[in-house]
Amino acid sequence: MRSKYSSPVITVQPESSIFDALLQMQTNFIKHIVVAVKNIPVGIVTERDINRFLGDDKTARALDEIPIKHVMQKNIISITDGTEDHFDQCAARMETFKIGSVVLVNDDGELIGIVSRTDLTKSYASVFGGKYLVKNFMNKKVVTCRRSDSIKFALSLMNKNQVSRLVVTDENGNPVGLISTNTLLTHSDYFSKGNTRSRDYLLPLNREKMTVNDLLSDELLTVNEEYDLAIAASKMIKNRVGGVPVVNSSHNLVGIVSKTDVVRAFSIVGSHEEIKSKYKELY
Repeated sequence: MRSKYSSPVITVQPESSIFDALLQMQTNFIKHIVVAVKNIPVGIVTERDINRFLGDDKTARALDEIPIKHVMQKNIISITDGTEDHFDQCAARMETFKIGSVVLVNDDGELIGIVSRTDLTKSYASVFGGKYLVKNFMNKKVVTCRRSDSIKFALSLMNKNQVSRLVVTDENGNPVGLISTNTLLTHSDYFSKGNTRSRDYLLPLNREKMTVNDLLSDELLTVNEEYDLAIAASKMIKNRVGGVPVVNSSHNLVGIVSKTDVVRAFSIVGSHEEIKSKYKELY
């Protein structure tokens, strides 16, 4: 299963800079990066970890001057490759520890892979169709913004609410778009201009004049609350997004479903399937 679903392992060294880590994340379309020494994992870093660090760090250091070891989480959650039902184990660990990835190691503790929310979402879409509906796992608390809001305001709203995405609504509260930290990173001039002195790496250089509307795509991806959760999972994978607004039959916004919700469903249905399998063996 690992070869079919698991993500390739992208690593940086402890002395690599925040800039190096961000560049690897952007280049490889990943949210998590493993910090390793001689192929032994010593830490893991997410885009949110970097956001939090930069918000707290008051020095004038540039991003290419700050070693990633100052940002990384040292309490790595890992499992040994070959563990029975290791995707179920990964889902359970992600749900328990509220993390986005689990590192795979061999018997010697050497890094050989990583399982992310994306991997589990892809697996759920393929294996667990017909188990749950979107409304069973969606988050009904949705953080929203308007088209006319500034980019800087949108980012501050994400940070304040500790979310990775905002649903953009019109004056009637209907969803018209979605903006995420990945949207901001994609449109940022940070990497193309080599602006390593900037602390607002997610924001375009001309952000003062830009509004949320400037970054919205023409089409909004939504799912109905009555959809099979596996369909929502498949749409996230196909469109390379981490979350999708949920609407009811009247097209009113009723929630948002993300890969985190799919992982939660995976952890439940996976354990249920394991219990059913063992029950059949006994009887």
